[in-house]
Amino acid sequence: MTAAKSPERCETMTDVRAGVDQVDRELVALLVRRFGYMDAAARIKTDRAKVRDEARKAEVLDNVAREAAAAGLAPERLRAVWNELVEQSIAHEAIEWDRVRTGR
Repeated sequence: MTAAKSPERCETMTDVRAGVDQVDRELVALLVRRFGYMDAAARIKTDRAKVRDEARKAEVLDNVAREAAAAGLAPERLRAVWNELVEQSIAHEAIEWDRVRTGR
């Protein structure tokens, strides 16, 4: 598969869609890695109540908002996306925490 054109070089909607599809594949690969860290957290944490850490969630959302602003993106838009990502990560970690300890 050939690399998609950069956004600046896109001339058709086919170019744009190819670029979006490529970015989506890359994002999925990154999310697989991120969720791997949730698996590690589930294995390491000894207390299920520690799976949800509101202070850490706030820190992650603040970090993302700061990075978004520095990159010229709307911080609140990315904060909303990351809020859902963090909530899904917490849900995944809770399931994995239970699985590690029950074998199911």
